[in-house]
Amino acid sequence: MSNKSRKSLLIIDDERTFCIAVRDFLGGEDLEVLTAHSGSEGIAICARRSVDVVLLDQRLPDGDGHSLVPEILKFNEQTKIIFITAYPTFENAITAVRAGAHDYLSKPLDMEELRLTVQKALRTLALEQVAEIHAIEQERESEQSILVGKEGGLAEVAKLVESAQRTTSPVLITGETGTGKNLVAKAIHYGGALGRAPFISVNCASLPENLIETELFGHEKGAFTGAIAARKGMFEMADGGTLFLDEIGELPLHLQSKLLSALEEGTIRRIGSMVSKPITVRIMAATNSDMETALGTRFRKDLYYRLSVVRIHIPPLRERIGDIPLLCNYFLKRLAQGRTITLPDSEIGLLQRYDWPGNVRELKNVLERSLFHSDCSEVRPSLIIGASAMKSPRAIAPKDNGAPFKTLDEAEKELIKQGLEQCNGNITKTARMLGISLSTLKRKIKELRLR
Repeated sequence: MSNKSRKSLLIIDDERTFCIAVRDFLGGEDLEVLTAHSGSEGIAICARRSVDVVLLDQRLPDGDGHSLVPEILKFNEQTKIIFITAYPTFENAITAVRAGAHDYLSKPLDMEELRLTVQKALRTLALEQVAEIHAIEQERESEQSILVGKEGGLAEVAKLVESAQRTTSPVLITGETGTGKNLVAKAIHYGGALGRAPFISVNCASLPENLIETELFGHEKGAFTGAIAARKGMFEMADGGTLFLDEIGELPLHLQSKLLSALEEGTIRRIGSMVSKPITVRIMAATNSDMETALGTRFRKDLYYRLSVVRIHIPPLRERIGDIPLLCNYFLKRLAQGRTITLPDSEIGLLQRYDWPGNVRELKNVLERSLFHSDCSEVRPSLIIGASAMKSPRAIAPKDNGAPFKTLDEAEKELIKQGLEQCNGNITKTARMLGISLSTLKRKIKELRLR
């Protein structure tokens, strides 16, 4: 079985005895050591495989070591080059660094010093790779945080997002499930002054109540049974950046006071610690529930007012059906992966007649499924909606036959009941079909007293 984490070291030196000694000393399960006795031989190895670190002699039979640097980096610009020379001078050191050397050693080499130098080069390489991955993720998150549309109040949402990007005040984002609250939070973060700082997201409804506190604030070693080591919480991970608390309405009351204290005092305390730690974190929170009705009972008023310095409400998709063509164009471009895809005008009309209980998230899902099932350049997402078990919310509205109009709770209850029946009581499938989170469905089942 190959070791995917095994690193590679290439020695380019015409002294065969030196190459053998270094290979025997440094080679092992974690480090593969390759040898080349001329510049051309070393370049040939770099051309056919990736090399992490190169020990490069300054004087080689077929040329000067400095001249090889551009060729080596052409094959892998992350390769760390360590120059070795029997003629150490200040000028040689400067030349080596300017040529692209990571480090510079003089012969005769101390083997322990060589080991430390190679290890340092490998650590630097690992840190650069992590930073590169993080930068790519940030760029991707930033690209995904685009607000598409202008109808139904979304233009006002865009204005509020721009204003929020210029501050670090707390933000409360409200809206139905699937409207894009998470994307609004990312748009504010990545478009503002904290854009290169951490963006840490936690769903308050997805964590068991006995774990939320340690997830948010961390714990010390021995703070409770199973705490075998100290651990940072989300607040510390987000220090200097943004902590996004999704479904904040599900946060237990006893933790709401601790969250408020962290916001007011700018400090947090790990579980089991007697020391408060200063923290600088921007808080953004989101909820799909009616917070006003929960104030004073399930949610603290003082915390609500502290969180809603900036308040952004995202309208549901059914209130901005004029944005559906723009959204379809945006999602299809991203999902098609270079394919030329056509969405007929008749399809747009059908999509605009649907109520979209799962909002923008459901629209993206339907488009993605229609692409998957289509073997041509034309997609018909309306067929996915018509074939799915989920009925349009309009289907459960009473006909104009004199029957009393159903309340929103009654309509919601009937829709969830239909979904549970269609999925034979499987709440995971039902939640997916209705376009809502599993925790939201569980809460609705409890509130509406469904079995």
